[in-house]
Amino acid sequence: MDILINVVLPLSLAVIMLSLGIGLTVSDFTRVLKAPAAFAIGAISQVILLPIAAFATVIAFDLHTEIAVGFMLLSFCPGGVTSNMVSKLAKGDVALSVSLTAVISLLSLLTVPGLTALAVEWFMGGSALDVSIASLTIAVFLITTLPVAVGVAIRHFASGFAQAIDRTLSTIAIVLFVIIVVAALAANWGVFIDNLATLGPALILLNVALLLIGLGLARIVSLGWQQAKTVSIETGIQNATLGITLAALISGQSEGFSTMALPSAVYGITMYLVAVPFVAWYRSR
Repeated sequence: MDILINVVLPLSLAVIMLSLGIGLTVSDFTRVLKAPAAFAIGAISQVILLPIAAFATVIAFDLHTEIAVGFMLLSFCPGGVTSNMVSKLAKGDVALSVSLTAVISLLSLLTVPGLTALAVEWFMGGSALDVSIASLTIAVFLITTLPVAVGVAIRHFASGFAQAIDRTLSTIAIVLFVIIVVAALAANWGVFIDNLATLGPALILLNVALLLIGLGLARIVSLGWQQAKTVSIETGIQNATLGITLAALISGQSEGFSTMALPSAVYGITMYLVAVPFVAWYRSR
């Protein structure tokens, strides 16, 4: 299990982020300048409103210590490649989705370490783990930012090779995601069963609320329907693998997944249950 936690997990996330980078071009980062309003609303929803909604959910469901921290870790994670796929299925603005994912994924290098340290201190108090922001920043850079940058570079300088391996790499990323979620659930099965009655409804409610918050905010500022759907999805779909990995990084456990990984692991399943009816609704309009 220690090899799974310390080696396989971070490498798997790096592969998933490399897969994301392979699908990006330099224009995906500069496109935000052409639609600043849509990007700004999407970024505000993800970086600011999402953690606030997660915090409110934690308080409302009276979640404690590691489970509460796990919820917050999930809220700090960007959408990843999953949100791009869901946006495509929902007939949203895929270009906006990709741009938001690209920029917010890189921005997470600045936001995730500090917010993570704050969440651990807030919810764990005297029993808080010693979280080194510097060490966490380096880890986030190595397993998220760097693979994305490498993927973008490969796509830019060897586009033929990138296109040839894109589908295979995406398939590998999906398989790794499933393995990580199953492993995290299996390692915390007892805790999962004990908290299922609260954890499931809390995650589903948070997911639905975020999708509606993103949609509502986008419509308030008069974004087009395609853009509004995409902002909704980018707000409501998070990178569960990163949440699980962050839990492993800050827990320091070498044997088994931390309880902090449980919300992200359960979310890795429930987000699809929530996304299906939303996608069906979005596709119908």
